[in-house]
Amino acid sequence: MDKHQNKAKFLAVFPELVTELKEVCVNYGITPDAIEWLEKNLNYNTPGGKLNRGLSVIDTYAILKNYKSLEDFSDAEYKKLAVLGWGVELLQAYFLVADDMMDKSITRRGQPCWYKLESVQDIAVNDAFMLEGAIYVFLKKYYRNEPYYVDLLDLFHEVTFQTELGQLLDLITAPEDHVDLSKFSLKKHSFIVTFKTAYYSFYLPVALAMFAAGINSEKDLKQARDVLIPLGEYFQIQDDYLDCFGKPEDIGKIGTDIQDNKCSWVVNTALNICTPEQRKLLDENYGRKDAKKEAICKKLFTELKIDQLYLEYEENIVNELNGKIAKVDESTGFKGKVLTAFLNKIHKRSK
Repeated sequence: MDKHQNKAKFLAVFPELVTELKEVCVNYGITPDAIEWLEKNLNYNTPGGKLNRGLSVIDTYAILKNYKSLEDFSDAEYKKLAVLGWGVELLQAYFLVADDMMDKSITRRGQPCWYKLESVQDIAVNDAFMLEGAIYVFLKKYYRNEPYYVDLLDLFHEVTFQTELGQLLDLITAPEDHVDLSKFSLKKHSFIVTFKTAYYSFYLPVALAMFAAGINSEKDLKQARDVLIPLGEYFQIQDDYLDCFGKPEDIGKIGTDIQDNKCSWVVNTALNICTPEQRKLLDENYGRKDAKKEAICKKLFTELKIDQLYLEYEENIVNELNGKIAKVDESTGFKGKVLTAFLNKIHKRSK
């Protein structure tokens, strides 16, 4: 399907959903100023990203149904799939509004974080909850009469809890204001990125599309999960690598993981192979808001050839994932092409 046409069609659904949610609020009798606030919250925090997670619902469904273009969808069918896609994007918005407050971030997607607006501040806590709550309003309206309605509810709730577990371990392992590298490990990193990123970014969109396409056996869901979870971990390790070794002009941002005391794959790999003297350097310089100390860490990572270790990891994980995809049993309707499409988007990306 045409990528730009698909994104434009997907974006066109969002104002309709905002209007529908406002109508729900009117029926509750909430005041106009509160409805106006909710509308601003939705528009400020939800549609401004790349929308990859939401669009993946549409793309996966199209592959499972052998659709070649958007014309193959009926209008009602596309709207229902877009509702699931926007459900994922609302979940992402909920996480980001809350995460920005916890991290005391300044900007998000090229604009001030929602809580940084003078008129918002701590009200953003409730606004985050409202973004999450909107998901279930739309699921009820569009899917309540479907036999897999409870499966959708269960999936969203489970993935939300998994993501929050990953966030919890991240927050207590690597707070920005207290550096303790003894808390770091590759095992912790794997848990954090699997639960904080992989489940909601990779497995959730595909599982939603599978339910909608009538492919819901535990065997097929496991086939998807067995590739998508390690694929999501690969994606985050790739992100960690690019943050340290990528060029800002290529990745579109300046890496901050070192100064922010992130429990990244790069520092955890370094901790596994460094000498006692190199460990002392990391203890003294990692996680400090100091460009010179950041440069010392980067120099050490280069000396340890972390970039070469990443390339070896990438080759091994891609071969492993391709091997799993080749063994996918398609007899019950699931298609390995779904997983290949995700892998192709990630492999060798530079931003």
